[in-house]
Amino acid sequence: MLFKQAFSGANRLLTSLPRGDLESLLAISESVELIFSEVLYRAGDPIPHVYFPTGGCISLVTPVRVDTGLEVGLIGSEGVLGITLMLGIDSAPFQAIVQGAGSALRMNSALFLRELEHSQSLQQVLKRYLYVSMRQLAQTAACNRFHVVEARLARWLLMTHDRAHADTFHVTHLSLAYILGVRRVGITKAAHSLQQQKLIGYRRGDITILNRAGLEAVACACYQIDKETYRRTLD
Repeated sequence: MLFKQAFSGANRLLTSLPRGDLESLLAISESVELIFSEVLYRAGDPIPHVYFPTGGCISLVTPVRVDTGLEVGLIGSEGVLGITLMLGIDSAPFQAIVQGAGSALRMNSALFLRELEHSQSLQQVLKRYLYVSMRQLAQTAACNRFHVVEARLARWLLMTHDRAHADTFHVTHLSLAYILGVRRVGITKAAHSLQQQKLIGYRRGDITILNRAGLEAVACACYQIDKETYRRTLD
């Protein structure tokens, strides 16, 4: 149990719970490693497990065509995957793809719902997180419609940097084009501009954040809006 308590410490939702509620959740959980590009479930599939990431991040993608999608959310150690279960919906609204390898606590959905029923503290924190997730979805929709690719890319890199807990993480131009819903040439041009400004480094699929403050200056306001929403609602 001591190991699991230490392990859960990287997930902000879990550590906000009273000790008794946390221990009940940890008793039904298992530690797993999230593998880069692993599909945890597809849109419309049943939700077999709930994931509380403690490292890495999970991309929520809404399908557009068979080979095309658009990222509408990103979950890391600030959140949970499977939140829609608390609405009584057991099918996934999005495709969940591991965007950054790392660890997570995983629990069976039925057992999670049982714990949710008996824990008012868990209900409260997840209701607040659901609100934050809805705001992120709405902000992402506006961002994709009105902001230029370079600003959107800077925002996404900052969001990933926050969740990766490392300055370097793996992502290809092809993946970024899929995630942001733009042509690969657009990503290449935007990434080159960020490199020219010495904000990021890129080598063989690995991006390194070199100047975070500069990247924040280039990113659209959506990044700070998302952070402020989380801080105001959950911190």
